[in-house]
Amino acid sequence: MTLAGKSALVTGGASGIGEACARMLAARGVHVTVADVDDVAAKSLADEIDGNAWAVDLLDTDQLTTLALEADILVNSAGIQRVSPVEDFDVEDFRRIQRLMVEAPFLLIRAALPYMYRNGFGRILNISSVHGLRASPFKSAYVAAKHGLEGLSKVVALEGASHGVTSNCVNPGYVLTPLVQSQIADQAKVHGISESDVVEKVMLTESAIKRMVEPSEVASLVGWLASVDAAMVTGASYTMDGGWSAR
Repeated sequence: MTLAGKSALVTGGASGIGEACARMLAARGVHVTVADVDDVAAKSLADEIDGNAWAVDLLDTDQLTTLALEADILVNSAGIQRVSPVEDFDVEDFRRIQRLMVEAPFLLIRAALPYMYRNGFGRILNISSVHGLRASPFKSAYVAAKHGLEGLSKVVALEGASHGVTSNCVNPGYVLTPLVQSQIADQAKVHGISESDVVEKVMLTESAIKRMVEPSEVASLVGWLASVDAAMVTGASYTMDGGWSAR
């Protein structure tokens, strides 16, 4: 499972799933660039894992249109969430989520593919969600974005196949991250229940395994998909949702 000598870019890499992926890849010999809007946290983690930090606001997609990336592995993990009924959903919030979670991954993949093609090796790992396969109320922007990311990933898988490049999605349920924890108050307000009931009655109601996913578990799957052992795995969506999508 060693990936010694490879390079990786991990977006949203300073916390949550991105941080777990950055740590896992570094432990397997990869030189990791931690890309995050939080420049202090990105630099702190990069220093710890002997990588690089890239302080970047991926909502500013104009800066990505002329980008050229030299990375063997690209992990698209950056994300945000807003919870609201469709009729009340702020239009700019909807656009921001599409920009960060569909347009930015597209531009980063576009920037990385020429390098991957030249080397005959590349791994695109898109951190999707069970919401890339299933819908939930009050998450129109997030569900739309994750479905869009799924489609993008499959197109890249078909185009990259003859160049040694694979593209896959990882689809966890609720992961114990700051992003999920910050949703609890919003979910309580929308559903009209207490915050203490949100995890049990909203977040885990569809999961057969009644706990949240750990970031390290997601990173473990990302690590396998990045390895040479997964060379025949592409265009796939790997669920890690405690049985949610089995229903």
